[in-house]
Order: sequence, then C-alpha cells, then structure tokens
Amino acid sequence: MENQNKNAFSEAVSYFKVFLKETFDIFHDTDRHATIDDIKAGVDMRGQNAWILVFSILIASTGLNTSSTAVVIGAMLISPLMGPILGMGLALGIYDTDLLRKSLKNFGVMVVLSLATSFLFFSVPLFQNETPELVARTSPSVLDIIIALSGGLALIVALSRRNRSTNTIAGVAIATALMPPLCTAGYGLATGKWMYFGGAMFLFTINTIFIATSTYLVVKFLRFPLKEYADAKRKKRISQILTFLALAIFIPSVYFFYKLYKKSDFEQKVGLVLAELKEEKGIGVLDIQTDFEEQRVSFAVLGENLEEKEIAHLENKLKGFGFENISVKCVQDLQSEKTLSRLNDIENSYLTTQQLLMKKEEQLLEKDKEIFSLKSKLSHGSNVSFVDVSDEIKSLNENVEGVEYHNILQTNFKKIDTIPYFLIKWNKDLSKKAKEEETEKYKKWLQAKLKTDKVKVDFE
Repeated sequence: MENQNKNAFSEAVSYFKVFLKETFDIFHDTDRHATIDDIKAGVDMRGQNAWILVFSILIASTGLNTSSTAVVIGAMLISPLMGPILGMGLALGIYDTDLLRKSLKNFGVMVVLSLATSFLFFSVPLFQNETPELVARTSPSVLDIIIALSGGLALIVALSRRNRSTNTIAGVAIATALMPPLCTAGYGLATGKWMYFGGAMFLFTINTIFIATSTYLVVKFLRFPLKEYADAKRKKRISQILTFLALAIFIPSVYFFYKLYKKSDFEQKVGLVLAELKEEKGIGVLDIQTDFEEQRVSFAVLGENLEEKEIAHLENKLKGFGFENISVKCVQDLQSEKTLSRLNDIENSYLTTQQLLMKKEEQLLEKDKEIFSLKSKLSHGSNVSFVDVSDEIKSLNENVEGVEYHNILQTNFKKIDTIPYFLIKWNKDLSKKAKEEETEKYKKWLQAKLKTDKVKVDFE
C-alpha cells in the first residue's frame, strides 16, 4: 500500500513537471535566425524610419501638451524607437561588434532627432503648457523599471516566435513608454526647466537599459547562435569585451533598481504614517514633500496644531521602518484660531454685503417706479398723469375709443421746445365734421388743463 502511494505521488510529480514544461517552454517555437534578421532590419534610423520617428514625436508632444493619453498611445504605436535598443541587446548577446556599433550610432541619431523635434515643438509659446502628462514623466520610480524589464522580456519573446503576435508587440510599445520621456526632455530644453530635462532623460535611460538588458538575457537563455569570426583569438577577445560591457550595464541596472525601490518604499511608508495621523487627529495634511537622499519629510497641517511630542512620535514611527536618520518638519499655523476668526469675519462681511446689495436692488426698483410715473406725466412740471387725463377724455365723450400721447421735440435752431401731442381715436361711425369739432374742444380743454398753448391735438 505504501509503495502504491509513493508511485502515485511520483506520477503526479512527473505529470506536473511535464505540464509546467509544456506550459512555459519557448524553445520549440523559437525562430532564432529570423529573429536576428528582423531585429537587424529595424535598427536603421534613416529614410522612412526617420520620418516616422519625427512625426510620432510631434504626435506625442501634442498629446502631452493637451494631456491626451489616447494621442500619446497612438504615437507610441507608430514609433520605431525600439529598433536600436533591441539591436544593442542582441549584439551583446551574440557578440556582434558590427551590430553593436550600428545600433549605438542609430540610437544616437534617434535621441538627437527626438529631442530636436520636441524642442522645436515646445519652443512655440502656445505649446508650453505644463500638463499632468508632462509632469508624470519627470521622476522615475521602481514601477518604471519593472515595466521596462517586463516589457523588454515580453517583446523579445514575442519577436522570437514563429507566429508572432502583433498585439503583444504593440502592447509592449505602449507599456514601456520610451517616447514620452524624450518629448518631456525636449520640453525641458525648450522652457529652460532643467529638472524636467534631467528627470525625463533619467527615465528614458532606465527604460533603455532595462529593455536592452532583458533582450540580452532572453537571447542568452534561448541560446541564439553567436556570430562567427575567422580568428578564434579575436572571437574570444570580442566575447570577453562584450561580456564585460554587458555586466557593466547590468550591474548599474541592479543598482538603479535597488535605489528606486528604496525611494518608493520610503515614500510609501511616509504616506502610510501621515494617513494614520490624518485619521487619528482629524486634520488636513497638505503639501507633503519627501527627500529620500537627505531623509527629510515636510508637510503642512490644517486644523488642530501638532505638539512637539507628536512630531517626535512621527519620527520614531518612521525610524521603526528603518529610516534612522529621518527628520520631520511640520509647517503649521500657530494662530489657527485667529485664522478661523478671520475666515468667519470674511464670511460675515460677505453676507452683510449681500444684504446691502439686496437693499440697493429694492431701492433701484422704487426709483424705476418713480421714473416711470414721472414719464407718464403729460408735460413739464405737470402733476396730472396720463391715466387721469385719458380717463377724463373718455368720460366727457363716449365716442372716444382710444388716446395716444407723446412729446414732440421741435426747434427753430435757436431753441428747442417739447410739445405735448395727443391723438384721439374716435368711433368710426362719427362724422368727420363732428370729430373736428370735438377735437378742437379737447384741444382748448387740454391747453387749459396743462396750462400751455403749445398742446397739439389730432384725431383719427
């Protein structure tokens, strides 16, 4: 029974090993010679590739300027930036000095063309907006290294297959994001923001190193055929030199990864401690600034002030995470009560101003009514309103169907007079002669009423 259990376990282990091998084996589907030819063909940065690079840089710069992620992704899809970088990794892996020289030369052309194009674009004042997409490419993190390394591994594995996946290659071009840092570096040059230029170039350099390193590792793992040299001694010397060069690139890569990992860990721990402080004290924590190299943290608080012992407690918490030389600076308003009082005064002043404005609006409405009433007077200085006069005209003769009134401006070029003018609308059945007689009576009546003989009265 015991032997049967052992046999069953051994069979299960054997089956699992076979399963893993079939799942992760990439040797049987690798076309090494075709992969080498394709990478060599993509190294050149001239002709169509040069123009495509320039246009894709313009598209990416526009996307960064408008903070449009979709436009930046489109630019990365058509960009030929990967070619020389893959060429460098392949050259180191198969000991091809000619390919290495060619890749380095075209890599330099690629960088210069990209920086020049983005520099010219961002030199136009209209395109110098500092957008979130630009700022995001100025400080690398450990995640950028993981993306570059994983993307490079995925790309070279996808390229080495007999049946290649276009989606994989396009996805790697987007994920590794080589183009945005170059565009951001051009922005830094054009605007004189050297911190942006330095941070973006550092990010681009890290991406380049880790993509080339991942290419080198896969080429070695898949045992790509080495370049043949007629002289065995020369072959050995070249292999030693290129192996040393590969190590010289790989070792700094590990160092970069370690430093950025520690920096990201530092920022994360600071964020956790300050989040706990915010929750415990119920205060606002603003303007958090961290400096990993100097082991410094500064932040501002809004609300209740922190005591010295509370700031010291924060430092001790961070020291507990392994940051022994940490120093914490808290910027806080020592007169927060006065500040709150001042805010209340401003709010009360605002409310008082709103009340005054409402009162002024009511006064203006009253003035408008008064002006309207004055305009309805029949003449200068008259206290008789148009409504009263029209009612009297109607009461004196039932054949009156309507009255119109307005002032006429009249001049003899020596003076200007305002002439009150009335138009009386009679019943259509009334004869013209009767209308004339009645209108003349009204004219005399209005002249007496308004105490002026300048009144004109017509009929209709």
